[in-house]
Amino acid sequence: MKELVMMVIRSLVDHPDDIELNSVEGTKTTVFELKVHPDDVGKVIGKKGRTINAIRTVLKAVVIRDSKRIILELLQ
Repeated sequence: MKELVMMVIRSLVDHPDDIELNSVEGTKTTVFELKVHPDDVGKVIGKKGRTINAIRTVLKAVVIRDSKRIILELLQ
């Protein structure tokens, strides 16, 4: 799962070396905390949040069969 998020984010940003992705796993929920270079925040969010919401939708589709929740947070 983490590799999928990293692959998608790396393809979006100009500074792929500055990506930090931490995962906090619970029994039913996994939270991904994403930090990117300040110049790349707008690219990850997208216009009206469409890009980040699309990434979240893909993540939810991947884990729906496992009855888990995935939360992707973009930290500043």
